Amino acid sequence: MPDFTCQLSETASPLAHFWEHTVGSDHATVALRADWQNQLRRGHDDLGFRYVRFHGLLSDDMGTLISHQKKPLYSFFNADQICDFLLSIGMRPFVELSFMPSVLASGRRTVFHYRGNITPPRDYLRWATLVHKLVAHWVERYGVSEVRQWFFEVWNEPNLKAFWTGTQADYFKLYRSTIHAIKRIDGALQVGGPATAANGWIEDFLDYCENTRLPADFVSTHHYPTDALGEEGDDTLTQLAKSRRSILREQAQDAKRRARGKPLYYTEWNSSSNPRDSLHDEPYSAFAVKTIMEANGLVEGYSFWTFSDIFEENYFPSKPFHGGFGLLNLHGIPKPTYRAFELLHSLGNESLLVDGLHDTVDAWVVRGVKKTTVLLTNHALPRHHLEKQRVKIQLSNAPEPASAHVRQIDEDHANARRLWKEIGAPEYLSGAQVNKLQDASQLNREPVDFRYTTGRIDFEVMLPTNSVAAIEFEFPRDS
Repeated sequence: MPDFTCQLSETASPLAHFWEHTVGSDHATVALRADWQNQLRRGHDDLGFRYVRFHGLLSDDMGTLISHQKKPLYSFFNADQICDFLLSIGMRPFVELSFMPSVLASGRRTVFHYRGNITPPRDYLRWATLVHKLVAHWVERYGVSEVRQWFFEVWNEPNLKAFWTGTQADYFKLYRSTIHAIKRIDGALQVGGPATAANGWIEDFLDYCENTRLPADFVSTHHYPTDALGEEGDDTLTQLAKSRRSILREQAQDAKRRARGKPLYYTEWNSSSNPRDSLHDEPYSAFAVKTIMEANGLVEGYSFWTFSDIFEENYFPSKPFHGGFGLLNLHGIPKPTYRAFELLHSLGNESLLVDGLHDTVDAWVVRGVKKTTVLLTNHALPRHHLEKQRVKIQLSNAPEPASAHVRQIDEDHANARRLWKEIGAPEYLSGAQVNKLQDASQLNREPVDFRYTTGRIDFEVMLPTNSVAAIEFEFPRDS
């Protein structure tokens, strides 16, 4: 039986809610949709997200720069509509400067359904002019003190040919042109990169910046547990079977070391980089909780990819549960991972040391104001051994709780997809079905049996496979 102990009187370490800093989205034009905006507002209100990042702000479908009668025509109206909305709900953009407007592009290679151009600029000065005009416009519109709080990330995954046809040297030239264009406006605006896949190019990027005396205000990169693990042609499950259980923590530890003291932001992560992967819809919330809690102290921001299934990189789906990246499905029905972020958002800000080890069960104790939460996961990657576990917990040096309850996420709790399958997995939902599925997604509080004996709390919890449990003890105000 997994057995964990914690002394509540011990000195705590900080738990900054770094996973709430930024969340990912699809591409810029979907941010003009009312349903996207409603879902993001919900993510901000329920889960605490403060920034959102998306692709394609400079792509042709945004109209940011086009050619009209052989003359450049700049239009920042659509970009402003997005920023206006974000600021109105208390959020800000984590600006990814991509993709290349056709009038600047050196080639015709594109990516995704919306055809984002992935080639370097023909003329880097014209690229710099675009960036300068856009950011200067935002400073004038929103004020420099506001825009200083934004982040400007140069491109997306330039170390992959799918997103950048140029060389590493071409990317560094793009970065140099971009940072000069932005810093000429105000030196305190935050610019960084290399925005790479799989923790790539960090040392090369920082070496380049140091050698050319260019600032890099932050380091950004991405990772997924399926990155470069299997042979070509392996499916996701085969790749995950070859992965180590805490591979993302190991990578973040290494990336922090290589970042040389600069703020480190992971601007994409998830259980898989495949946008149509059933793992994204399954009760895989234990993976999300474990991954986030293990990244504590390593990163300043940890942006889950993505908050919504309103996502059209390859095509726009209609099936309610189709394996999309999102925390919310097309209808705004929370998946188990959404509820996992909800549990995390409710945590306090002080993490206590927990004694005990187990192959699949992990435990954290987090203290808040008059509330202490024991957070448990029972998790293994697919094709690794996993079975349900009864977990024993002892909290010592504890006042007597006024109340205790548990909220669980597993196959039987907070899992709307299970009900959807039971009603025949319809591709299109009625309003009544949406309401029933919303109800099935709820996190419910249930009482917890515990024993209290002079300064000690003892209790047990049954954890199904790939499950999360948050046991919250509330204490009297005078304790």
